[in-house]
Amino acid sequence: MFHVLKSIAVSVSAGSLAMVSGAADAQIAPTASGQLAQTQDAAVDNFSRSRNTSVSQRTRPDYEALGIRAGAFLVYPRLELSAETNDNIYATGAGEVDDTILHVRPELAVESGWSQNFLSAYVRGSINRYGDNEDENTEEFGVGTAGRIDVTRQSNIGFGADYVSTFEPRTAPSAPRNAVAPTELDTAQTYVSASRSSGNVKLTGRADWRSFDYADGRDGLGAVIDQDNRDRDVASLSGRVDFAISPDTAFFFQATGNQRTYDVASTVAAPNRDSRGAEFLFGANFELSAVVRGEVAAGYIEQSFDEAVFDDVEGFGARAQLEWFPSELTTVNVAAGRTIEDTPLTGVGAFVSSSTSIGIDHELLRNVILNARLTWSQDEYEGVDREDTRLGANIGGTYLINRNLGVNASFSTLDTESSGAARDQDFRVNKLAIALVAQF
Repeated sequence: MFHVLKSIAVSVSAGSLAMVSGAADAQIAPTASGQLAQTQDAAVDNFSRSRNTSVSQRTRPDYEALGIRAGAFLVYPRLELSAETNDNIYATGAGEVDDTILHVRPELAVESGWSQNFLSAYVRGSINRYGDNEDENTEEFGVGTAGRIDVTRQSNIGFGADYVSTFEPRTAPSAPRNAVAPTELDTAQTYVSASRSSGNVKLTGRADWRSFDYADGRDGLGAVIDQDNRDRDVASLSGRVDFAISPDTAFFFQATGNQRTYDVASTVAAPNRDSRGAEFLFGANFELSAVVRGEVAAGYIEQSFDEAVFDDVEGFGARAQLEWFPSELTTVNVAAGRTIEDTPLTGVGAFVSSSTSIGIDHELLRNVILNARLTWSQDEYEGVDREDTRLGANIGGTYLINRNLGVNASFSTLDTESSGAARDQDFRVNKLAIALVAQF
């Protein structure tokens, strides 16, 4: 359901505003793969973690869109109008350029109203217009679907697919610094998952495929910036076993394998970065009384490259996501992770990314939600002397006028520092945004 301006609710759970965070990087993000498919059977007490309700999950009947009935489906039209000021639109360390950006984001979502099984689809766009720097103007588009088949009360099959035509944010570490216009990026992804629980044991499996296609750009002299060496397909397969020791605690083991295949053939001057990787994690999933719930895991990660010029990467892997409920009106979210990511740098295969964040959502009134979020991340490049550190902060609020209208406002800052012989530039970006959302 589109509870409380669907994108607003999702954004609050992340500690920012959907329309504001979208405005921040001027891109359309696909729906989280499997978000609709990875549901758990509430009747299975050993794996249900529904004792608490977070601020972002809480239903607000007087402020939820009713949708338009179309047979067995509900259709949710939505339109967002937002304005943003950005004091460093090119994310540079010197000669910062500021601008005001207007965003128009229409969206149409469809959800089934069946008592069993589930099917949804969406189509959305974003028209982004800069006041003084027309080369930054973009138009984005996304379409996708997700579903769940309830085989039995304890087992289901999930599936989904997305296609998004967007642009790489200027703040991305891989974005070409000399490009006169943002780099166009087309992504496609699909997945299928299956889950079955029986007694104290739950089995879960998932297969994913993602594709990244970057368009060539041009520098200030008109020369082509070749981006073909970044185009790639990523396939992954994971399996997980959960074993419950009580109705509120379960231990699990998860194994994931991936294969990353680049489109450009390897040459002596530009070897491609084809690789295979694995992740093995042991962890626990829990909900302790009415105070905290979450999942923590740690283990081993590795990525091995076909070309010897790239250093293989291996080491400690981890992820964590916790929710603390100091009161019914306040939710504190903590997340952390350590993963291996690809890099476009010549002669460098990957970097190890460590990240952590903390966010607070507070329901000041039934229709007034405040939030704050602090993020930190560090990228350690393998085979080259470079380390990037990012510190970000966001504060904002949502005012729900009625079930059809809402207003969001936020301020965010991102401070990036790079060190080492192959360092990138340091920069800071500050943004202030306000948005009006209409939904039906």
